[in-house]
Amino acid sequence: MEHTIRVHNSLSREKEQFIPLKPPFVGMYLCGPTVYGDAHLGHARPAITFDLLTRYLRHKGYKVRFVRNITDVGHLENDADEGEDKIEKKAKLEQLEPMEIAQHYTWAYETNMAMLNVLPPSIEPRASGHIIEQIELIKKIIDAGFAYIVEGSVYFDIEKYSKHHHYGILSGRVLEELQAGAGTRTLEGQDKKRNRADFALWKNASPEHIMRWPSPWGDGFPGWHIECSAMSAKYLGEEFDIHGGGMDLLFPHHECEIAQSVAGNGKQPAKYWVHNNMLTINGQKMGKSLGNFITLDELFSGSRKEVLNQAYTPMTIRFFTLQAHYRSTLDFSNAALKAAEKGLARLMQAYAELDKIKPGSVSTIDLKPWIAACYEAMDDDFNSAILIAELFEAATWINKLNSSEETITAEDLELLKKTYRTFVSDILGLEADISETGDKIDGLMELIIELRKRSRENKDFQTSDKIRDGLETLGFVIKDGKDGAEWSAK
Repeated sequence: MEHTIRVHNSLSREKEQFIPLKPPFVGMYLCGPTVYGDAHLGHARPAITFDLLTRYLRHKGYKVRFVRNITDVGHLENDADEGEDKIEKKAKLEQLEPMEIAQHYTWAYETNMAMLNVLPPSIEPRASGHIIEQIELIKKIIDAGFAYIVEGSVYFDIEKYSKHHHYGILSGRVLEELQAGAGTRTLEGQDKKRNRADFALWKNASPEHIMRWPSPWGDGFPGWHIECSAMSAKYLGEEFDIHGGGMDLLFPHHECEIAQSVAGNGKQPAKYWVHNNMLTINGQKMGKSLGNFITLDELFSGSRKEVLNQAYTPMTIRFFTLQAHYRSTLDFSNAALKAAEKGLARLMQAYAELDKIKPGSVSTIDLKPWIAACYEAMDDDFNSAILIAELFEAATWINKLNSSEETITAEDLELLKKTYRTFVSDILGLEADISETGDKIDGLMELIIELRKRSRENKDFQTSDKIRDGLETLGFVIKDGKDGAEWSAK
């Protein structure tokens, strides 16, 4: 297989030729959500980004096993070794079992992802279902001499690890700086550590802690980082091709994953580390504390009137995300979403107009350079922004072909249709908005029912029955009542 794709590797900080470990197979792991609240814009960007990578790699002939985990235990409030488990805290507030919280928000997340036309992963493992694998990996790290036990908790020994390996290889962090920074405040349980920069592999559960499992070190629960190391190794092997996630996970989460895998398995887990950049709202980082936190359901319904001018469809959100290259900052605003809405409408209108083009005897448009440019954009670190610009160019051609300003042969027309639809639908994952289509169907049915009503008033029962029977054949049922006719889909 020809290796033409280049990908920016956070590990080398350079673009590299993408060569899988075992072509044509590609193993890709994405850190999924911690399921204690509704999915938001910050969840949408990595999901859409790595959906794009999956779609394009499969289009190029690779057999992709895409693993996206669900974190349903072990992620503490402050992303460190302090505070409550995020899911357990929510469960206490709601007076529910933690797994009820996890199940509810997992389902909500998956529903939102389906609305965004994000393909389901090949495997979606849950952290709570892989406690045994995590314990086994922790044992290997202890046996290798890179972890220690204190009162039922197990901590990773960063200082000892750094004598043999490079902690900071991904993030560029320096151990001495981490040690100095960690010493500026005292955190719960930090006095148990040999070094304040050490992180927990396993936490001893206090008597009131609900989520707990037996282990060789006593009842407890896993640390946040160990989960992904164990699950990625189980389903993709100790070495795999791509590890993805948001830039905010690069440190400490992904740095710790590398250290754990090297300490326990003796090797780097992923060949390529790929990170999407941050999402801002009107130039500010999105966050609950700033009051600019927007969930996907709020976007789709337009319910946050103080932030949103209107509701935005899932396809508008997807197109808005893909308009920027995944490594660039994406700034959310109503003006940006309105522009995305118009851009999406233009692409999808051209998509619909393709079938109206009549072929001619000659082609006045040269498709080869355009097709090459589309592939070049995606081969160059999956640059969806440049691809969309090329598709806008094709949309202009489609309009000119329909107005006879340009002509195209039947053979070239089929090539244009296939290429345009492949990139818009199969690779970018864009489709006509269901809500928009639904509004049109509603309006059309109201018009048809009105025409049928007039036929009945004019005693033209033959036409009235023909309308009813024709709609029924198409899957629509009309019921006549004292207040008029109503329709429904079968």
